[in-house]
Amino acid sequence: MIAVIDYGMGNLRSVEKALQSVGGDARVTSSPSDITSAERIVLPGVGAFKCAMEELRQRDLITPILDGFKKNKPYLGICLGLQLLLSESEEAPGTPGLGLIPGRVRRFSTAGIKVPHMGWNSVKIKKDGCPLLTGIKDASHFYFVHSYYADPEEKTIVMATTQYGCEFASMIWKDNIFAMQFHPEKSQGIGLKVLENFVKC
Repeated sequence: MIAVIDYGMGNLRSVEKALQSVGGDARVTSSPSDITSAERIVLPGVGAFKCAMEELRQRDLITPILDGFKKNKPYLGICLGLQLLLSESEEAPGTPGLGLIPGRVRRFSTAGIKVPHMGWNSVKIKKDGCPLLTGIKDASHFYFVHSYYADPEEKTIVMATTQYGCEFASMIWKDNIFAMQFHPEKSQGIGLKVLENFVKC
């Protein structure tokens, strides 16, 4: 079972349906026991960093998520689900993230660009070998909606980048952690291919 974590934020049903459409046994859940027993974990999200961490804490979901990492369960973070992996965010000073990826979430500078970054944009593949990018061509377009972006300390984990006022990490991969700033569930066929790759990895 693939646990799509419900913490009161994000387009959960569309992620669940997209995973199901590519053969995944996906289920939206806020049950710690479901997350503990799941084979894969998905943390989607649209919203604020501080509120998300508070909801995860109040629902007792942080421990089963971290235990899943320790057991090498494949993890997929989408949008805010990527940002929550990092140590901290400029959006919420003083609120620690999950801390699985050392680094900081930064806000886009508004100089010359509109914030939030919303719509289709190209993704430049920086490294070969990421299972989720199997069958994905360089410079493919995906759908984005965000005002902040992840800036991991370890640059070698950045699998793909996107240009929007600056070059930012649009996809990372470290061990069993896969995460992306774009929304595969909103990115039509090419996004479904990424999700299919996750289901199969």
